[in-house]
Amino acid sequence: MQILLLGKNGQLGSELHRCLLPLGQVQALDYPEIDLANQGSLRALLQASKPDIVVNATAYTAVDRAENERELAYAINATGPAVIADEAKALGAVFIHYSTDYVFDGKKGAPYDEADTPNPLNVYGTSKLAGEQAIQAVGGANLILRTAWVYSLQRDSFVTKVLQWARKNETLKIVDDQVSNPTWARMLAQITTLLLARGPDYISERAGLYHLAGDGYTSRLGWAKRILMLDPKSHEQITRELIPAATTDFPTPAERPLLSAMNCAKFCETFHLCLPNWDEALSLAMNT
Repeated sequence: MQILLLGKNGQLGSELHRCLLPLGQVQALDYPEIDLANQGSLRALLQASKPDIVVNATAYTAVDRAENERELAYAINATGPAVIADEAKALGAVFIHYSTDYVFDGKKGAPYDEADTPNPLNVYGTSKLAGEQAIQAVGGANLILRTAWVYSLQRDSFVTKVLQWARKNETLKIVDDQVSNPTWARMLAQITTLLLARGPDYISERAGLYHLAGDGYTSRLGWAKRILMLDPKSHEQITRELIPAATTDFPTPAERPLLSAMNCAKFCETFHLCLPNWDEALSLAMNT
């Protein structure tokens, strides 16, 4: 198979690059080799590459900066994916695209299903929802995988930041009212690869929108506690106290959803694959 991977240098993209190699010829690119905001070059790339599978691990993820860079966020998160979907459909290629729990407002009071109506609170979430809708409007053999709180120990993430903070501060204030599904990028890449190994026809028959994130959910504070507990170099920590905080204690340009956890049962039932519990995955990640 000819696989085109966009976003090879990110948390998820770097893991996908390694995982996808056994499946066939992988052309892996990142900015500035490819710019999702440049529709012309994006179309030219797809037409020249003629991939069987396109995996888009790129995204504009600067949640706060997006409030002032709306046009760029939409170009990368909405218009670019629409162009990819259009070219992939013309080529008869499978298109894998990742979205986010931030398409929800967090006010449901329970984990979100795919049937729940999105209502993003910020430009980032709105642009990602626009990307989902644009891909669905094009049609074709597309899988849109909504995920949440993706982390890697090889790239900057909440996990690496907590470990850094714990080596510099005796007290940490962490919000305890933001709740979602921590998702290890490596396992997200692995489960994507397992799907693609089943072939384009298999995916085409099951095209659609799915939630795919670590099983179960926790707060940022709960996550931080487990990170510090599982730290293999805990002797380097100087933190002695974790203090619960409210999101309102840390004003930001972009509003965040609070309970944006997702129910991934549809994905598990459709593909007979599931990501493990977030805590179990974190334990593996911290000891890898």
